[in-house]
Amino acid sequence: MSPQAAPAVSVCIPAYRGTTFIGAAIESVLRQTFGDLELVIIDDNSRDSIEAVVGRSTDPRIRFIRNPATLGAEGNWNRCLAEARGRYIKVLPQDDVLAPDCLQQQVAVLDSDADARIALVFCARTIIDASGRTLRSRGYPRGASGVIGAKEAILTCIRRGTNLFGEPGAVLFRRAHAEAIGGFDARGPYVIDLDYWFRLLELGDAYYVKDALASFRVSGESWSVAIGKGQYADFAALAKVTAARRDFSGSRADLLRGLAAARINNLLRLVFYRLFVKRVALR
Repeated sequence: MSPQAAPAVSVCIPAYRGTTFIGAAIESVLRQTFGDLELVIIDDNSRDSIEAVVGRSTDPRIRFIRNPATLGAEGNWNRCLAEARGRYIKVLPQDDVLAPDCLQQQVAVLDSDADARIALVFCARTIIDASGRTLRSRGYPRGASGVIGAKEAILTCIRRGTNLFGEPGAVLFRRAHAEAIGGFDARGPYVIDLDYWFRLLELGDAYYVKDALASFRVSGESWSVAIGKGQYADFAALAKVTAARRDFSGSRADLLRGLAAARINNLLRLVFYRLFVKRVALR
């Protein structure tokens, strides 16, 4: 693809053993009301039939890449960044889906920000089960759409002990900013995305869209379920590093409050995953 033909948005799906749900993820991208996009699917040498699923669509906006060796989550997510050609990037997990107007709404926010003061735009989202049924909705504590200062957004996440920006499918960011901050860091697997959002917010503010424009799927195959036991430790490590920065706008009390909330959140998630996966197994 020549520079003149580069799309506005690169939606990148890092895939690994994803045949169960990746078809729905692909369909949700191709049905976007905003059409100036490329869909980059990178199979991390998973040795299943992902390529056959991708091949069901002849849409010319799709690029399929297969890694000759398995890179792991960090390596494959970073290859997504390297392959993206659009001025904006969205990393979409293989089992998640987008609402039809997700890109239209999020691109409009970044396009209207001529000075690039907004580092990322995120949205409310739904949590769905294996069949696509909505289990619950999640969003930022403030109800209205609009700009949220970077320091405020980071502090609110720390205080609440969780990732309020959401999973990668809920977030759109600038490729120029991604090039400036570098790649994803999976040393804390559970916060690989939140760590990246925090780093992007060193370059600008956040913008929240109150509409649920993305859906995060929870099933027995979800990576979030697989790494569930390490969620508290990963969040705590990131929170402590963030709180130690000179520009952190909170206090030690905010950090302690957040660590307590994170521990409770982790326990609640584990209970939810256990009940949910059991329920799926019974069907």
